Amino acid sequence: MWIDPLHAGNVTVSVHGDRPVYACGMSLVADLEAVLGPERVFSDPLRRHIYGKDSGIKRGDPTVVVLPETTAEVVEVVRVAARHDIPVIPRGAGTGLASGIIPIGPSVMVVLTKMNRIVEVDAEGATAWVEPGVVNVDLSARTAEFGLHFAPDPSSQTVSTIGGNVATGAGGPHCLAEGTTIGHILAIELVTGDGEVVVIGSEAPDPIGLDLRAVVVGSEGTLGIVTKVLVKLTPDPQAVRTVLAAFERIDDAAAAVSEIIAQGIVPAALEMIDHEMAIAIENFLHAGLPTQAGGLLLTDVSGHGASVDAELEAVERILRDEGAFEIRTATDERVRAELWRGRKSAFGAVTQMAPDYYLQDTAVPRTRLVEVTGEVYEIAHRHGLRMMNVFHAGDGNLHPMMSFDASEPGTLERVEQASEEMLRACVAAGGTLSGEHGIGLEKRDLMPLIYTDTDLDAQRQVKAAFDPHNRANPGKILPPAQP
Repeated sequence: MWIDPLHAGNVTVSVHGDRPVYACGMSLVADLEAVLGPERVFSDPLRRHIYGKDSGIKRGDPTVVVLPETTAEVVEVVRVAARHDIPVIPRGAGTGLASGIIPIGPSVMVVLTKMNRIVEVDAEGATAWVEPGVVNVDLSARTAEFGLHFAPDPSSQTVSTIGGNVATGAGGPHCLAEGTTIGHILAIELVTGDGEVVVIGSEAPDPIGLDLRAVVVGSEGTLGIVTKVLVKLTPDPQAVRTVLAAFERIDDAAAAVSEIIAQGIVPAALEMIDHEMAIAIENFLHAGLPTQAGGLLLTDVSGHGASVDAELEAVERILRDEGAFEIRTATDERVRAELWRGRKSAFGAVTQMAPDYYLQDTAVPRTRLVEVTGEVYEIAHRHGLRMMNVFHAGDGNLHPMMSFDASEPGTLERVEQASEEMLRACVAAGGTLSGEHGIGLEKRDLMPLIYTDTDLDAQRQVKAAFDPHNRANPGKILPPAQP
């Protein structure tokens, strides 16, 4: 065992195989307990291990885990960490899929799930101040009495938090027409790596000057810890109609997506489910899905009553023209909810297929959707992997999911190689590395596929402006600068 000189007296480091193992020194723990009390400071190996992973595939145990309940407590925790020269990593519900909260060295993990208050709802102004630990779906449940909802609806919305949605710039099935999280955040209260509280943005919908709010949304905790968010609420639509269409080939379903958008129709949601995923969902829910289909399209049309009827008729016509052999239009809210339950349960359904899965997230131009979908299947087949697809087809956001058993030697390596090849294929087609899940640690080293050295250096300088001592979730999003 040896002592890291940078953290002498605070953190000891031993080597287990080729992996460093960090253990807390009592000085750091005692200082944090003085702020939060011992019941909200975890330094035992088991709980550090539990918090050392999100829903991605990487792991790294934090040095100590803390659970503050107020902005003031977050400030004090950050100041303690700064005195000990140890970074802080904000964590929500742990549903992130890019290993964005995985420690890569000594760290204080700041878990924000106890900061879960809806502070104020302004029904007239259609806004709400909320804390980062508020669960996404709980916010819309709270504002339903005012005929309002929070539009971003990731599939994890029953557990994912608003803070996590802000961190990754989350999307969801109904972000096609309304836009992802960035379009629904007006202001953010942020605690910087030095313990300073700043408010970025305002209640004004069109603030002047540089839009720093857009810089913080999607920054994955690398600029500071979000402690409060002013969200914009969206009026509930007067009418919603849901259509499920079945196609013999996934290519035909993808072509229907392009044709719907090309004809000037922007549905509230336009989701694609492939054959393998349809089988998984049906085995999971027994919802009566047409599992013989090569591809399914789930479409929501919403708005005023008369306009919804006209748009629904146009969508159904396009679906038939593009080869749909079965079209089901929900006749009531119960049927509609059942169709969407199948889509929202997709990731849970996959767990019955194999012990492990890896979900990727990328986006391509809609005009390249058919081509890239074929490439993605070819890559999975070449690596001998079982793959299922469910994705936000309307905005070209692909979610290829590989189902596998990580205990089989060499399998995880094949999954990672196939994943990188899929990302490279999407970028080559004019796409990007992430549509909504973020970059985190898993895609960090592929950022040069999108950005030049100059671009990346500019982003590093933005981080340095917010976090000059590199204490806020270091090592994520931006690859290390080359000498």
